[in-house]
Amino acid sequence: MIAEQFPWLTFLVIFPLLAAMPIPLLPDQEGKTIRWYALGASLAEFSLIIYVFATQYQMGLSGLQLVEEFPWIPQFGLSWSLGVDGLSFPLVILSGLVTTLAVLASWNIKLKPRLYYSLMLLMFSAQLGVFLAQDMMLFFIMWELELVPVYLLISIWGGEKRQYAATKFIIYTATCSVFILVVALALAFSGVGFSFNLSELTAKEYSLPFQLICYLGLLIAFGAKLPIFPLHTWLPDAHSEAPAPVSMILAGVLLKMAGYGLIRMNISILPDAHLYFAPVLAFLGVINIVYASLTAFAQDNLKRRMAYSSVAHMGFVLVGLAAFNSLGMSGAMLQMISHGLVAAVLFFLSGVAYERTHTLSMGKMGGLAKAMPVAFALFTTGAMASLALPGMSGFIAEITVFLGMATSDAYNVFFKAAIVLLAAVGVVLSPIYLLSMLRNIFYGEPGEVALPQDTSWEILPREAFVALCLLVPIITIGLYPKIAIQTYSAKTVQVAAQIQTTLPDVPNAAPLSKVMTMPGADQIIAPSL
Repeated sequence: MIAEQFPWLTFLVIFPLLAAMPIPLLPDQEGKTIRWYALGASLAEFSLIIYVFATQYQMGLSGLQLVEEFPWIPQFGLSWSLGVDGLSFPLVILSGLVTTLAVLASWNIKLKPRLYYSLMLLMFSAQLGVFLAQDMMLFFIMWELELVPVYLLISIWGGEKRQYAATKFIIYTATCSVFILVVALALAFSGVGFSFNLSELTAKEYSLPFQLICYLGLLIAFGAKLPIFPLHTWLPDAHSEAPAPVSMILAGVLLKMAGYGLIRMNISILPDAHLYFAPVLAFLGVINIVYASLTAFAQDNLKRRMAYSSVAHMGFVLVGLAAFNSLGMSGAMLQMISHGLVAAVLFFLSGVAYERTHTLSMGKMGGLAKAMPVAFALFTTGAMASLALPGMSGFIAEITVFLGMATSDAYNVFFKAAIVLLAAVGVVLSPIYLLSMLRNIFYGEPGEVALPQDTSWEILPREAFVALCLLVPIITIGLYPKIAIQTYSAKTVQVAAQIQTTLPDVPNAAPLSKVMTMPGADQIIAPSL
């Protein structure tokens, strides 16, 4: 279908890329012109996103809207196909907000500002391309395109071990993402007709063994980015070495690309395979939650502790996706939105603390509350949101995930109780490691860092603005969650209804116990356990 209206989505994807092209030619003095230009371009893009969705997008519809499809490389069956629905709508908004604020947070970048801001805008385009792509090969191209600026931003502007962290990031994510390409080709060649279009791939029928193999391949690809244990080890290194604005995008947006991919491809295209893998997702989710929460205690590096917190919080996404109902799916989506905001504000404020103290070691900090009282208040609010305090977005997201799993008809009561209880361990542990983090940084006697006698380290108005722009929606969603839920509810209900058709008709029994009676199921399930 050729778009009959102005190609808004195409313009949204390419505008940041076009805006980055003149940067090498702009006159500049110490990066001032470049940063204002990049901020203006980001604000223009975010404003355009809000305008397009406010005027062109209809809330409450489950199908694709603003669909744009043009022949791109017809020899390979590749088309430029974009569309937006309830899955992509909130994540595009999240991407626009976090990336724009990350550009504003990069105000003190002095090293190679032209290259830095060009890469930030290139990453902006790639993020939107991933969320809006309705062609699996186009999705893969945008996915790979996003890896390049992240690698360069870490390896050039990162900390002492930046080369190691950047190399580990690219090895894990680029190697595993090859499975997206392989599965895309397999799905395109399977069945009648050759197409990479996601809607056409969803309409095809695949054999169960073929679905299981494709599902596993995509799970590895998205699992490395989510990240899922044991493919998570690149994340703490990347966060500890990356500049704070890059960490904002990495935790706030890029991890959500994997959760989005699991819903868009694994669950929507391969629903029969999801019947077998859903218990595995729930199991991996609780491993993420418990393991990462316990490991966070051992981290003296502030950003590494928050990185493991991100691993734990993304475990709730896996548990929600495994619930086989719209409540669990809604919780997974809300957790992605909530964590995108919470992680962004915490990593930004950790960068503020690093700029003053020149260390990320919590053992060397102490007593910062006297020197930075406003920053202390903002940091505490962000930590309260991360530990799912009632009234914050994290509480609504996690309780929805719990309710989704507890009310699922797909599992017996013992399996549901085990998953809920193990996930609840993370809810208990997160306040402990987050409150101890606050105590080490802001309370007690000063550490090795020499504190000023006044409040000269206090957070600047620009920095407070960035933090508040993230904290306000966190509190708003916590008090009135419908403002976020209504953006995706119609789509999550549709996806949940689709996967529920794969469940056997025997009520209140675990899928694994039921599918074991299917021919050949014992050979399929045993290796996964």
